[in-house]
Parts: sequence; structure tokens; C-alpha cells
Amino acid sequence: MKFDYLFENKLFSGEAAGLPSRDEIEQKYKWNLTDIYLDDDEWEKDFSYVDSKVNGYEEYKGKLSTFPDLLLKCLKFDEELCTKLEHLYLYAMLSKDCDMKVTKYQAMDDRINYLYSKISAASSFIKPEVLEIPDLELMDIVAGNAELQKYSHMFEDWIRTKKHTLDKEKEELLAMAGEVTSAPYNIFSLFTNADLKFATIKDEEGNDVELSHGRYGKALYSKDRAYRERAYKNYYKSYIEYVNTLTASFNANLKSHIFYSKARKYRSAREAALNGNNIPLSVYDNLVETASSNLAPMYRWANVKKRLLKIDVLHPYDAYVTLFDVPAKKYGYDESIDIINNAFLPLGDEYLKLLNFAIQNRWIDVFETKAKRSGAYSSGTTYGKHPYVLLNWNYLLNDVFTLAHEMGHNMHSYYTGKNQPFQYANYTIFVAEVASTFNEALLLDYLIKQSTDKKEKLFLIEKALNEITATFYRQIMFAEFEMKAYDKTEKGDSLSSDALRVMYKDVYQKYWGPGMMVDPEEEYTWARVPHFYYNFYVYQYATGYAASATLSNKVLSEGKPAVEEYLNFLKAGSSDYSINILKNAGVDMNSPEPVMAVTKKMNSLLDELENLL
Repeated sequence: MKFDYLFENKLFSGEAAGLPSRDEIEQKYKWNLTDIYLDDDEWEKDFSYVDSKVNGYEEYKGKLSTFPDLLLKCLKFDEELCTKLEHLYLYAMLSKDCDMKVTKYQAMDDRINYLYSKISAASSFIKPEVLEIPDLELMDIVAGNAELQKYSHMFEDWIRTKKHTLDKEKEELLAMAGEVTSAPYNIFSLFTNADLKFATIKDEEGNDVELSHGRYGKALYSKDRAYRERAYKNYYKSYIEYVNTLTASFNANLKSHIFYSKARKYRSAREAALNGNNIPLSVYDNLVETASSNLAPMYRWANVKKRLLKIDVLHPYDAYVTLFDVPAKKYGYDESIDIINNAFLPLGDEYLKLLNFAIQNRWIDVFETKAKRSGAYSSGTTYGKHPYVLLNWNYLLNDVFTLAHEMGHNMHSYYTGKNQPFQYANYTIFVAEVASTFNEALLLDYLIKQSTDKKEKLFLIEKALNEITATFYRQIMFAEFEMKAYDKTEKGDSLSSDALRVMYKDVYQKYWGPGMMVDPEEEYTWARVPHFYYNFYVYQYATGYAASATLSNKVLSEGKPAVEEYLNFLKAGSSDYSINILKNAGVDMNSPEPVMAVTKKMNSLLDELENLL
């Protein structure tokens, strides 16, 4: 059963004062949800149909391993219900996100979650029963049926993970443990978002402000260095005060994932985490080792920051402040469409026609309105329906990049859904950020080349350098720390708060180099990063960024042949393993080249910046 949606931002900040209501926005800037269902009544009919058919799984339960001729019929039945379920989910989600005060759509969303759980439970027998068929016999059955052959890769993947699948009783026991083993993240999330209190400090104007996660992040961009330092040191005080609690939560999370990896007979928690998408450990190792051998651009960037900020010592609270101010410029949505069309010209007519078809046919909900969900996202692949994009346009350059980013996801999802059957009409997290950051790379390259204003060009180059710092090097730094923390725990070493502080300080110093003074507060960053609870997730930001950098360079330098390879990547979905799909597009994530492409790009940007200066 496939049910996977891609979200960029799950936060909703509530109704903002002075925002227009939804009916004040021109129709062309709002989603056309009739592409999914004509109205709520049609949605209700499909909901009733799916709900009434759930018991149909009983016809196949306990029979698949004995009567394999029922296999195709069962898969087609599952596909029919799950396709409709995805349509129901998409309509309810988008309707709710338009106006989160409408209780009707909140209720529809809740009902879909219930129906999804019901179908998940009813269909859970399919994979275990299929795997009861001996491997060779199963593949012979598949080879002898033209329709079943379309599922070959899916069955091969099931067989691949078979040795890590336990018997029904043990699987049930592991499932029962899920509520307990998810507790470390739940505790961390509630504690850091609800219970943790922050100090009140003086802002740039001398006003008293109570720190929060958002205000802290904003403070790091302030031109007032004394304010940045105050915010930084006081923000970390709360984490330092509760370091024992956070250490216990952090270690419990590691041990939960190690427990599952041992139960499923993996050699390590890292192997277990990567095996889901069949990513070799060598990809992770190559990423860390190659980046570690190419840190010179980061050290160079640290020294450039020191020089431009006119400071002798760079501190962590100096890492984000803007170096180059440009006059405030507003970017209208329609104007930005023209900008991204020009930026994406290297991708050719096919891509641009589809992009503009999506825009003209209201796949995008553009403007912020009362009670609309905040942030931005692409809805992901919904088999049989096109994807949608949510924006909250604020006329900033960042909005132009958000549009490019989300349309990268959108085109990836559309191409996948259009060219793959249901079972492969999605893509893994390992490749999920490739198309989005690819689009951002083309946009940034275009803007830098087009700019005739020196200050604007410097500002754009700085944006590119900060993107590499945050999305590439920082995520690899996190990945190295996470790997070391698990390795020590799996060897039986105790990870006290002091041990974690030393480990984090070492990797932070390593990635920023001698130009950075690591303040004592920075040693506690491991205690506040939620991604460390996501089980070897962060490395994929860096691999996705490296892959997109390689692909965008190929498109810009090689033209049509590289464009064809890239479009084939977008169309591949999950019809093969992600590592192979990228390799077919010309990117081998097992080799140092994609990682080094980013380091070379950073050096060339620094050259351009210093030449302008």
C-alpha cells in the first residue's frame, strides 16, 4: 500500500491581522480543486464506496501463499481502494488548508485518517503472505504472468528485505513496542516546544523581548552584534539548565533505533535506516569522507566573513548575519513567473509548457489569506491526479526561490505519476530534494548572471554560499556527529552530556576551521536539533543537494542530452532503486565527484565574490 506525501512546512501560525479573506482573491490565484472532485458530495460518494469495500480484503486473506492465482486480483483490488483513498486525502487536505477555521474540512481530514488506518490494518497481511511463497517460486509466478511482471521490482524489493522481516508474532510484538519507542521524540518535542521557557532580553532598540525559537532565529540575522550575542547566550541557557533531561531523551532515542536494528538482524542502526531505500553504507561514508577532505572552501568562507564583518574572531552567532545589504525590492507573483521561465529555459520546451500549464490551470494557491495554512509545500504524487502547490506570497526574493523549489517537487511528482504505474508512482526521500534544489540552482545562476548591480550580485552570491553552508556542509556535519554517537553507543560507551558536548564541539570546529571560535554554548547544539531524532535522515539533504548540483551543471554545460537524462530521472518514480535512478541520470552517489562538485562550486563563488570586492 502506497501513501506518502511531501510537506515542506507543517506549522500554522493562526490568523494574521489585516489579511484578505479567501473570496477577495482572484480565482486565477487559487487552487482548482474540481480537478479532484467536482464538489463535497462527490467526495462523500467515494468515501462511502471505499469504506464499504474494506471488508473485501477478507476474500484474499490467508489464501495468497496457497492460491497465487489470486495475487494479481488482490493487488488490483488494493490499488483501486488506495487510489481513491489518495484522491480523498488530497481533496480533504487542500480544502482544510485553504481555511483552517472551516470545521467541515477538519472533520473530513480526520475521517480520512481513520479510513487510512482501517485500510492499513485490513491490507497488512499482503506482504507477509506473499513472502511465505519461496523466492524462486514467486519469481516464476511473476515471470509467467504479463500483468504481474509490472510488479517485478516491488517483489524483488520485498524479497531483498525478507531476511529482516520477522515472523508474525514477533512483528506484532515490535509493532506493539512502537508507542513506547516513539516516546523519546515525543518527550523532546513537547519539552522543547511547549515546556521550555526562555529568558527576556533587550532587543536592538532596548525593548524587553522574551526569546522564542523564532525570535532567536531572527536575532542571528541582526546587524547588532551585541544583540546577536545576547540572544545566542540566553537562548542556550535554557538548554544548558535542562541538559540532563535532554541527554536522557537523546540517548533513549539512540537506543530505541538500535533495539529495532538488532531485532531485525542488522549490523547497525545506520545500516537498518539506509536499507529501507537500499542505500549502501558506502554512500554515507563517501559523503562524510569526501566532504572532510574538502573543507578548504568553508575555512575560506569563515575568513571572508571575518574580514567583511571587521572582526578578529568569528563566533557561531556571526555565521548568519547578512554581509551585503541591498535596497528592499518587491517581487510580484506574475513578474516572478517570467523570471523562473527565463531561468528554466535550459530545460527546454517540454518542461516549460508543463510548468506554465500548471500555473495557468490553477495548480498553485498563491496568496496568504485569513486562516490559510502557513509556509509552503508540494502535495506530492497522487496517482491519477496532478499535484498542487501551496504558497503564501510576501513579495520577497525568498518567495521567488520558494516558487522555484516547490515547482521542482511539483514537476517531479507530475512526471512520476504520469509515467509510472500505481506501485511506482512515487519517489523516495533520498531523491525528494533533488528536483527542488535543482530548480533553485538554475534560478540562482540566472539571477547572478543577469544582475548588473554590484551590491545585488554580491548579495546573491552570499545567498548561494550560505545555501551551501547550511544545506550541504552543516548537514554533513550533523551526519558525522550522528554516526559517531550511534557508533559509540553500539560499542557500549556511555554518552554523558560532557561526552556529547566534546563530540559536537570537535565536529563543529572541524567543519568551520580555525577561523571560528566555538563558544561553550555551541557545544549544546546536539540537545536542540530535532533531526537527530529522525534516524539518519539529515545526510539526505546533502546527497540531494550534491546530486542536484551535478545535474544542473550537466544541463547548463551539455544541453539537450543532459536535459533528456534529467527528465528521465523525473519520470522514474520508484521503478528502480534511487541510487540506480540517479546513476542513470549521470550521478554516482558512491563516488566523490558529486560531493566535490559542490566544493568546487563554493570555491568558484568565493572567487567571484572576492573579484567583485
